[in-house]
Amino acid sequence: MGEEIRKTSLGMDENVEGLLAYLLWWLTGIILLLLEKESYFVRFHAMQSTVMFLFFTVAIKVFEFIPIIGGLIAYLLSLIAIIAWIVGMVKAYQGELYKFPVFGDLAEQWVEKVNI
Repeated sequence: MGEEIRKTSLGMDENVEGLLAYLLWWLTGIILLLLEKESYFVRFHAMQSTVMFLFFTVAIKVFEFIPIIGGLIAYLLSLIAIIAWIVGMVKAYQGELYKFPVFGDLAEQWVEKVNI
C-alpha cells in the first residue's frame, strides 16, 4: 500500500475515489476532474483515465470501420483497454500513483493545467 490514505474534498478516501476515476472509463474521469478540487492523486488518475479511455474509445470506433483487419485491431484494442481498466482501478485502490506509458506522462502534464 502507498502512503497513508487521505480524504478528498468530496469526503471519500483517495484510493476509493481514484478507483472510481476508472470505473466508467472517461466519463467518471471527466466527472472527477470537475468535482475534485484538492487531491492531486485523484485528479491525476481522473486525467489519466480520461486521456487513455478517450483514445481507446475513438481508436476502437475508427478501426471498426476498416474491413477485416480493422475488426481484429479493434478487438485487440478492446482487450488492451479492459486490461488497462482493471490495472488502473487496482493500482489506484492500492494508493499507487501508477503511470501508464504515454498516457501517464500526458496526464501528469495536463492535470496541473486543467483547473476546472
